Amino acid sequence: MPIYHSILIIKPGAIGDLLQMEPVIRELTRQYPHARITMLVGSRVTAELFRHHPHVAETILFDRKGEHRSVAGLSRLWRRIRGGGYDLVLNFQRSNVKNWILVSAAFPCRVLIYHKSRKTVIHAVADHLKTLAPLGISSDDLGLEFFTSPQAELSAERLFRENDLTHKKVVALNPGASHPVNRWDPRQFAQLADRLAEESGINVMVIGGKEDLPLAEKIAAFSRSRLLLLTGKTTLSELGSILKRCDLLVSGDTGPMHLASAVGTRVVALFGAADPVRTGPVGEGDRVIQSATVACVPCRSRNCANPRYLECMEKIAVDEVYEAVTGFFEKRDGP
Repeated sequence: MPIYHSILIIKPGAIGDLLQMEPVIRELTRQYPHARITMLVGSRVTAELFRHHPHVAETILFDRKGEHRSVAGLSRLWRRIRGGGYDLVLNFQRSNVKNWILVSAAFPCRVLIYHKSRKTVIHAVADHLKTLAPLGISSDDLGLEFFTSPQAELSAERLFRENDLTHKKVVALNPGASHPVNRWDPRQFAQLADRLAEESGINVMVIGGKEDLPLAEKIAAFSRSRLLLLTGKTTLSELGSILKRCDLLVSGDTGPMHLASAVGTRVVALFGAADPVRTGPVGEGDRVIQSATVACVPCRSRNCANPRYLECMEKIAVDEVYEAVTGFFEKRDGP
């Protein structure tokens, strides 16, 4: 079996997509402990996921809509990859022509291509790991990891101390998602926050990116409780450090859900159109809530065709989510 020294992984995608690549990186590192691994990603945000990763030597940005949109920009990136001396390339975005142009920069090298399972639905992490089979690598370890910076850890510690949250019960709410079909209604999040605070004495914070701020503000407007709004105020590394200190995250199918799993925080995941068999949380003790009374669930579509728009998310009851959250604390804390 050949030994590879310089490995390029091509995966432009969203935060959750990149976090789910972690087991691939882990298994490659186990097989080739001295190999230099480079990630080619599609945004500066996702590049931050690997800034402090002990097994990723370099992250290359493929800015398809900006710097590398032109032939000249793509040529510059091609030459950069050409100088990398890669002897193994894993292409997880095989349908994109420009990606194949970049793959050609590494020739001659071995190329492994990701093929999504079509006949059966398996978790995306397991599907990614199948790409390594030609290398003699197989693994059932779907666990995610995320490596934060020391500065982010200090910032999170200070945040908890200044808001009197240290050693207290804290639940984070993540209302945002790239696709509306994965979002629970802000009114329901607000009702959940109020019940957690008033009935169980649990502290509640709201997280997310800058694009999620309108949703967070709606939750705050609908809620009677004192909420700590962190939406749009943290880097990914800081958010990972904050989630690490939370007891639980309530979220739809989106990047922060996987980020929580990656730092070891339990998740109550709210699923509607998305299929949890494919993209659900992989952490031990995580809970998925999905309506059993909506016929089209899971439709696996990004656009709701139900005459009753987003019925699948609407029918996730606040009572059920509240019981899942408080049940976690009861189980953890015991009698």
